Amino acid sequence: MKIGIPKEVKAGETRVALVPALVSTLTKLNHEVFVEKGCGQAAFFPDESYREAGATIVDNAQELYRQADVVFKVQPPMMHPLTKMHEAEMLKDGATLIGFLAPLQQPELIKILQKKKITAFSMEFVPRISRAQSMDALSAMANIAGYKSVLMAANLLGKMFPLLMTAAGTIPPVNALILGVGVAGLQAIATAKRLGARVEAFDPRPAVQEQVQSLGAKFIEMELPEEDVETEGGYAKEQSDAFLQKEREAIAGRLHQTDVVITTAQIFGKKAPVLITEEMVQLMSQGSVIIDLAAEQGGNCALTEAGKTVERHGVSIVGAVNIPATVPVHASQLYSKTVTNLFKHVFKEDQPDFEDEITKKSCITRQGEIVNEWVASVMQEGGK
Repeated sequence: MKIGIPKEVKAGETRVALVPALVSTLTKLNHEVFVEKGCGQAAFFPDESYREAGATIVDNAQELYRQADVVFKVQPPMMHPLTKMHEAEMLKDGATLIGFLAPLQQPELIKILQKKKITAFSMEFVPRISRAQSMDALSAMANIAGYKSVLMAANLLGKMFPLLMTAAGTIPPVNALILGVGVAGLQAIATAKRLGARVEAFDPRPAVQEQVQSLGAKFIEMELPEEDVETEGGYAKEQSDAFLQKEREAIAGRLHQTDVVITTAQIFGKKAPVLITEEMVQLMSQGSVIIDLAAEQGGNCALTEAGKTVERHGVSIVGAVNIPATVPVHASQLYSKTVTNLFKHVFKEDQPDFEDEITKKSCITRQGEIVNEWVASVMQEGGK
C-alpha cells in the first residue's frame, strides 16, 4: 500500500505522524511511504532524512492525498489553509485514515468520512488492554504532558524546587500537589520528586496509593462514597455531585500549604470535573501555580482558560493545551511508534479482522457507516 504522511496544518502543531527511523519498518513490509515536503521540519526531521530512509517526497498536500491508500496523521483532519479544502475531502474515496480524530467533537469530519467511505481508525479509541499497550498513543502523550507540566510550573514559580542548605540560610522544598494518578499524574510526581519537591498526590481510586508511594510521594486519602470510579476500559468514570464535593474537601485541606498544583483528571468523552473552585484558589498562597492539563476538556480548575495563563487571586493558572507539541522530537518518535504498531496490527493480513477487539474498537467509520457504537449513539443523539 501507499502510505502518506502529510504536514500538520493545525496552528501550534509541531509533531509529525511518522519519523524517518520508522520508514524502513513499513517499506520492509512492501509498503511505499510518501511524505509531504517539510512535514517533519517543525520536529527537526528534514526531508533528506526521509529520503535517505526510503520515502518519496511529495511537493504538496493535494498530491499526497491523491496518491495515498493510507494516511497517518496527528491532528484530526481540518480545513487546509493553502488548498482551502478540508483535509478529509482530499482523501481518496475508500482510503484508510489513522490518527487522533476526536470523533465526539468532530461531527462534520465524521460525516465527510462517511460520505467518502473512509475506513478511519481513532488513536483515542485503542482499547486499554495489555496487548494494545504498544499502540496506546494517549498514554504516550500523557507521559510527556506530565513531565513537561512540572517544568512549566518550575518556570513560573518564584521559588526553587529543592531543599537547599546554604551559608545564607536554608530554603525549604516546594510543596507540589498532583491531582489524578494516571499516566500524566505519575510522570508529574516522578518529575517533581527529581527536582526536589515535597510531593503529595490525590486520586479517588485507593488502588493507586501503592504507585504513588513507590515514587516517594504521599497519598491523600478521602472518605469514599460507594461509587465506581473506573470504567471497564480503564478510564476514569464520571462521578456524582456528592462524590465531587468529597474530593474537593480532601483537596481543599492541602491547598493552604501548596505551591504547585498539577491537575490531570479527565473523563473520556466528557467534560473534565471541576476539582478546584474559585474559593479554593483563594486558599493558596500568593505566587502559587496551577497547571491544568484538562484545559481542553473544560479544565479541573473553575478559573482555567484553555490556551492562556491567567492570574487570579495572586495564583497563576495555566490552561495547558497540546503540551506534547512543545517537545516535538520525542513526541513524534513516540506517537509514530504507536500509529505504526496499530497499522501493522490492523493490516497484518490482507484484510483487517474487524472481529479483533483492537481493530473493532478503534475503527470509527467504515464503508460509509459509523461502526463504533459509542460514537454512533452520540451522533444520533446530537442529530435529534
